[in-house]
Amino acid sequence: MPRLGRTVLVTGVVAGVLIAGAAAPAAAATAAKSDQTSAQERKRVDSVPTPRLGWYDCYDIAQCAITQLPLDYDNPKGPKTDVALVRIKAKDQKHKIGSLFLNPGGPGGSGVDIALFAPNFLDKSLLDRFDIIGFDPRGIASSTQIRCFKTVKDQTPVLRDLNVAFPWGRTEEQKYVGAAKRLGQACSTTGKPLSGSMSTAEVVRDMDVLRRAVGDKKLSYLGFSYGTAIGQYYANMFPDRFRAIVVDGVLDPEHWVGTKATANQEQDERLRSADGAYRALREILKRCDAAGEKYCAFAAGDTVANFDTIARKLRQKPLVVTNENGTYTITYADFVATILGDLYNVGAGDFVTQDSQFIWTLLTSSSPAALAKAKAGVIDRIRRARAKKPARDFPYDNSVETFTGVDCTDALHPRDAGQWPALMAKADQRAPYFGRAWGWATAPCARNTWTVRDEDAYTGPWNRRTAAPVLIVGTKWDPATNYDDAVAASKLLPNSRLLSNTNWGHTSYGTSDCASNAIDTYLLTVALPAKGTLCEGAYQPFLEPLPDGSGLRASSVHATAAQNHTAPVARPPLPSTLDGTR
Repeated sequence: MPRLGRTVLVTGVVAGVLIAGAAAPAAAATAAKSDQTSAQERKRVDSVPTPRLGWYDCYDIAQCAITQLPLDYDNPKGPKTDVALVRIKAKDQKHKIGSLFLNPGGPGGSGVDIALFAPNFLDKSLLDRFDIIGFDPRGIASSTQIRCFKTVKDQTPVLRDLNVAFPWGRTEEQKYVGAAKRLGQACSTTGKPLSGSMSTAEVVRDMDVLRRAVGDKKLSYLGFSYGTAIGQYYANMFPDRFRAIVVDGVLDPEHWVGTKATANQEQDERLRSADGAYRALREILKRCDAAGEKYCAFAAGDTVANFDTIARKLRQKPLVVTNENGTYTITYADFVATILGDLYNVGAGDFVTQDSQFIWTLLTSSSPAALAKAKAGVIDRIRRARAKKPARDFPYDNSVETFTGVDCTDALHPRDAGQWPALMAKADQRAPYFGRAWGWATAPCARNTWTVRDEDAYTGPWNRRTAAPVLIVGTKWDPATNYDDAVAASKLLPNSRLLSNTNWGHTSYGTSDCASNAIDTYLLTVALPAKGTLCEGAYQPFLEPLPDGSGLRASSVHATAAQNHTAPVARPPLPSTLDGTR
C-alpha cells in the first residue's frame, strides 16, 4: 500500500528496479498524427448542455452532486437517468492539475465508494494535486438503480437459485440455468429501458460530459479491473480528449466484447480469467513445495496432489463442520470460491495454503489436536466473514443485476443458457477448478433470454492512435484479469505503454513502490515508465518462517493484504460459506 508522502520517482531507476532508460515524456510517444473523436460521438456528447453540478458537503470529507444525463445520447432532450458523483477537493488548490476520475471495476462497483476511500490508498502527491472524482455508473448504487423485478418477493426465488459459488451436479445446474433464464428475461422486460442503456459506451459518454461539468478540458482517469474497460473505451471513443489514462488489472476490450468469430464462446474462453487463476494457484503450490514445512503451512507431501485430493473429496461429498454454535457445510464450490478469493489478495500465498491446510486436515487427519485446530480456524474464518456481511432481505439488492446489466449488454454470449453445463465442463478442462467459477456468472446473458440491446454500444475498433499515451498495468499472477490480456491490450493501442508487475493479487497499485511510483509519476507528469519496465511485488510468499507451532503466518501479512487499496473485482463476489456470503 503506498505510503502517504512517498517520494514519486521520475528517474530511470524505480524503487531499486533498473529499467532500460529514463521515463519517457509523452511527446516522444505521440510523434504520429493522432485520431480524432468521430463526428457521431461529438454530436452525441457535445449536444448535451454542460450540467451545473449543485455540490453540497457530504461524508465529512467530500462534496456530493446528482445530475441528470440522457438515457439515450441519440435523443439528448429525451428521458434522463440520475448519475451520482462525489468530489474530494485537491489539498493544494493553487497548484491543482485538474480532476482525477476513479472507477473500481465490477461491473457494478461504486465509483463514489472508491473516491471516498481514496485518502486511504492514493499517494499524497495525487491527493494534493487532483480533485478526486468518483461517479456511480448508470444503474448502479446511488445513481438510478436498475431493477429487473417489480418486488423483492419476485426477485428472491431467482437469487436463491443463483446463490451458489457455481452449480455442481446436474440438479444444481438445471436449477441455475432456470434462474439465469428468469433473470435475463426479467432484465429484458421489467428492467427496461435502463437495462438496455447500461453499456460501457454509455458510461463513457456520461464521463465525457462529467469531465466538462467539473471544468476539465482533458480527462485524467485511473481505473481498476473492469474499470480498465471503461478507460480503454474512452481512449478509443474519445482519443483526443484525455490527458492521462491508467488502466490497472486489464481486460482486453476485444476479448470482453467478442467478435463475429468468437460470438458463440462463453466470455471467459476469450478473457481467460480462469487460466490466470489456475496459473497463480499452481505457482503458489510449486513455491510452497519448494519452501518446505518451515515456511508453508501446506507443504507436507505433494502439494499439487494434495490440493487435487481436497477437490476430489469435496466433489464426492461436502465437508460438514459443527460446534456448539451450529453446523457449517463446505461444498466443492465453496472451497474453489474461497481459494479464488484468496488469490485476489496481495498475501495470496499464505491465504491459499492456510485455507488448504485447514480443509486438508479436516478431510484426512486422525489427530484430535490437529482436527481441533483446523476446525477452530475454519469456523473462525466463517464467523468473521459473516460478521462483516450480515444477511439482508431488504431493501432491494440489485448487485447481480448491475453486473449483468453491463456485461450482457456489452458483450457477445452464446445463444442458449442451456449450453452452459457443457461449456463449463469444457472450461474446467482448460482451467481446472476455476473454469466453472468464472464462466457460470454470464449464463443470464444468453442471447435468446437477454434480448434487450443497446443499439449504440461500442464494439471497436480498439486500435485508435490516441493524442496522449495510455499506461497499461499488468499483474503477473492476477487471478481475475489475466496478465496476457494486459499484453494483448498494449499491442492493440499504438500509443500505449505496458508496465508489468510480479505482485500477487488483483491489480498492482499499492503493491510495490516501483509500480505505484510509476503510476503516480505518469498521472502527475504524463511521463511514461521506460519500455519493458518490470516491477517486483513487495510481497513474495514463503520467504519468512512460519511462527513456531501455529502453522499461521504473522497477522501483519494478512492485514496488509486486506488493505490492498479497494480490492476491485472483475466479477461479483462468488457466494461461499467460508466468505460469509451464503
